[in-house]
Amino acid sequence: MELSALLTDIYRTLREAFGYQDWWPAQTAFEVMVGAVLTQRTNWSNVEKALSALKAAGLMEPGALAEADLERLQSLIRPAGYYRQKSRNLLRLVQWFVARSGGDIASLERVPTDELRAELLSLRGIGPETADSILLYALGRPTFVVDAYTKRAVVRHSLLDAECTYEELKELFEGHLPRDVELYQDFHAQLVQLGKRYCRPRPLCSMCPLHPLLGDPTGEA
Repeated sequence: MELSALLTDIYRTLREAFGYQDWWPAQTAFEVMVGAVLTQRTNWSNVEKALSALKAAGLMEPGALAEADLERLQSLIRPAGYYRQKSRNLLRLVQWFVARSGGDIASLERVPTDELRAELLSLRGIGPETADSILLYALGRPTFVVDAYTKRAVVRHSLLDAECTYEELKELFEGHLPRDVELYQDFHAQLVQLGKRYCRPRPLCSMCPLHPLLGDPTGEA
């Protein structure tokens, strides 16, 4: 089957199994940006605790957060883990955002996606997954987000080999799907659900909604 058609069938199958995901959970685009840093190497329930603490402290606003005291910020985001590292990464991101746009998402609308991505990646602590999450979910740019769940499913079903890079995984989707923000957002979210429910480190292949389409990568029933 042509790769474009296969990816489309995978998405449709997951959408039928899991329903529309409406991810990323946030009230504002800026909250998405903050959450993209906080969610590194932790689960979302811990991120929600840190976000709630920032809101209660009046720091869920670009100007205020950019000027926050580092020690206070570390205390507030402690539930998200790696709080010393994340506090510095978060400050770098927010200070860039304020300097670049005055804290106004709309002012970035005319900046090319590739340019914004390069600027985000130049910030220490902002890797490709975090940068693409910000671009896709906060700024509404058609850039596919790749995470560990995505790679696991792709490699297990031999769409790419285990040595594939982040950029190769990203190109797999962007090169064979329409450049559509809503599609990219929901497809990424569907793959997260797949990874959490079935495509686990110890997979539940026979129960997976993709089993009729892709078969069992373990070679079992």
